[in-house]
Amino acid sequence: MGSRPCALSGTRSRPASASSSPNCSVLRRPMSEHADVVVIGGGQAGLAAGYYLRRAGLNFVILDRQDRAGGAWRHGWDSLRLFSPAEYSPLPGWPMPRQRGERFPTAGHVVEYLHDYEQRYELPVHRPVQVSDVRAHSRGLSVETDRGTWHAAFVISATGTWETPFMPAYPGMAEFAGEQLHTVDYSVPERFRGQRVLVVGAGNSAAQIVAEVSTIAETTWATRHPPRFMPDDVDGRVLFDTATREEAARKAGTHADGVSGLGDIVMVPSVRAARDRGVLRPRPLFDRLTAEGAAWSDGTMDPYDAIIWCTGFRPALNHLASLGLRRENGVPKTIGTRSADEPRLHLLGYGDWTGFASATLIGTGRTAKDAVHDITSHLPAASPPQ
Repeated sequence: MGSRPCALSGTRSRPASASSSPNCSVLRRPMSEHADVVVIGGGQAGLAAGYYLRRAGLNFVILDRQDRAGGAWRHGWDSLRLFSPAEYSPLPGWPMPRQRGERFPTAGHVVEYLHDYEQRYELPVHRPVQVSDVRAHSRGLSVETDRGTWHAAFVISATGTWETPFMPAYPGMAEFAGEQLHTVDYSVPERFRGQRVLVVGAGNSAAQIVAEVSTIAETTWATRHPPRFMPDDVDGRVLFDTATREEAARKAGTHADGVSGLGDIVMVPSVRAARDRGVLRPRPLFDRLTAEGAAWSDGTMDPYDAIIWCTGFRPALNHLASLGLRRENGVPKTIGTRSADEPRLHLLGYGDWTGFASATLIGTGRTAKDAVHDITSHLPAASPPQ
């Protein structure tokens, strides 16, 4: 699809997105524009919101800090793939096509799907645009960016977590003379060939990285709690179905065994192979780090060349600091996807605190629809998404 001029404002009868290029990267000068809704973030959650905003006939823009489509999927390690088959990983309106020769789609396939999704629905994604601040006013919200200011009745924040990797503070971290990196900086195991590598973390990322680094390096896996491995036949399909039943039971006031009863780590092929090689043997977390390596509670000390911290992420929400949102359990308080403190703000795709399974491809569409439905109920002449 060829490039077309960016249309940054319009009416509900002729939304701004109607004549926009799906990648509106021609913005050059600071400007001030108006929209019913500004979506911050052009990853899977932002695109799902765009789909329903389009169907509701609203004037909206999607602001993405990256220069290309794909969201966080562009930045995972080279072997990263989905836990679920393509048919269990759709955004609303268009199922993900199957990837030839692959049961579980690769990250590259997901990036292609997100790119094609933007094109298919002609979503008005403007990139690269860096959002610095969101401020509240009597008539709406203003979104400050490096390309100017957008004024909107509502804002949907869908910036994800990949931009804010979390590395816990441990004694001796500053003393360690080797390399330290987070999951976000890991790409291929080859750079660690022949080294002694310590992997920290008990989740899926840690298990998958241990599985591949251990093929070419002496690898130790350290966890705060013993990881729980799921049965070999459990993948994303089973997880989502189980979680859906658990959520339905919770809403009905009854009980159903949930995902937590299945375990924590999905046994994708590489992890199963590592188990069969006998390398998935985590040890309790070290007491402290030293210049050479790690000191363990049993008094032993082991040298390492590199430490890979697979310790998760935090929501990327610095752009909301001016709103002064109250926090609960470390995240802004929400009612569904709507901020409890600023009702013109919705938060989408960060995890279950912004809606059931909202951080997954298949789950983000449901919560995006709920968010847009709430927005349309407050905008005259807007149509609820179907």
